[in-house]
Amino acid sequence: MFKRKPKAPKVSSLAEIEELTKSGKPVLVDFYQVGCAPCQVMDGIMNELAREYGTSAHVVKADIAHMPDAMAKFKIRSTPTMVLLSAQRPKTSKKAKQRAKGTKKPRGPVVTQRWRASGLVQKDQLTRLLESNGAERVPAG
Repeated sequence: MFKRKPKAPKVSSLAEIEELTKSGKPVLVDFYQVGCAPCQVMDGIMNELAREYGTSAHVVKADIAHMPDAMAKFKIRSTPTMVLLSAQRPKTSKKAKQRAKGTKKPRGPVVTQRWRASGLVQKDQLTRLLESNGAERVPAG
């Protein structure tokens, strides 16, 4: 009768976030804490985004109480904080290309933090952000 809507998955370690970034898809991480009113508002928005973008992007939530290493790496000072991670091809100068001619192994994409915001963020801003980094909406149904 009632169909349960999927939610944004929760990650429990920095290694899980790094594993998601290797897929080449944009990764939107919501760092939250339990009992935070703005975090609860963003929770609903993140769940909607996870449903709308399906497998074209990773929309995940991370409880900062259980991830002190991620707090340090991403310099989380307040909640909610959203961070977008995306793979980028490294830019190389002409000189670097000439020096690298002798090397056989080309460098792969580098995962970088493309965007960050703390506090409440509107859903349409997050939608534009995901789409500008390669995510596509999944048809409803």
